[in-house]
Amino acid sequence: MIEKHIEEYLCEQVKTLGGEVRKAEWIGRRHCPDRRIMHPLLCCWVEVKAPGQKPRPGQVREHDRMRHLGEKVYVVSTYDEVDELLKSIK
Repeated sequence: MIEKHIEEYLCEQVKTLGGEVRKAEWIGRRHCPDRRIMHPLLCCWVEVKAPGQKPRPGQVREHDRMRHLGEKVYVVSTYDEVDELLKSIK
């Protein structure tokens, strides 16, 4: 299983639950989380990794900055982690 499969699963599940997903990219900055999830019960950023992988140090710093400013940022690397994240809107 690769990161792409986890990301596709995340997008499918959010859409099935009536939410929207956007691919994100910072202009002039690096380490943006991969996706923005928008649903009336959950708005957050999601970093998708291949199973067993962790965010790089620059990504960890960016996620921490975002969390410090009140953003919700999650990291998922398996289907089970996607399901756990989306439990609040099921």
